[in-house]
Amino acid sequence: MTEKRTTVKTADGMEWGLMPDHIELYHREIVTAAEADALGVRASSVLWEKIGVGGAVLPHYHDVAEIIHITVGQVRLLCNGEWQSFKAGDTFHVPAGVVHSVENDDTAPTEQISIFLPVEEGAPGNRFFETTKVTMPLAPERE
Repeated sequence: MTEKRTTVKTADGMEWGLMPDHIELYHREIVTAAEADALGVRASSVLWEKIGVGGAVLPHYHDVAEIIHITVGQVRLLCNGEWQSFKAGDTFHVPAGVVHSVENDDTAPTEQISIFLPVEEGAPGNRFFETTKVTMPLAPERE
């Protein structure tokens, strides 16, 4: 049996890649489908996305559900056929098959975390997770 270990991806270790077929859209893949498999969870991908000034994730839909959390700036979202403005801290839940788009509506690049989750007919219901505390020393204080 393989030992379970925490892995770390640092921001400095992840390159921004240009997303084709969109305008000034860059991403870093926080969790790949293979990494989700290794964790034993169902996820297609988790992306850290950056939209440049004047950029956009063009209107599209896909076969997975998407959760988009805006972390930096102000954006416009194509939401149920209408454009609406949102800001850092706002979150969108987009079902599979629904057309959506996000545009930078700011004077600097915007950022968001996009989580792509498989949609499975008849999947068991979800529940909030359980946490078990353990006794361990805290990290030493820094000078």
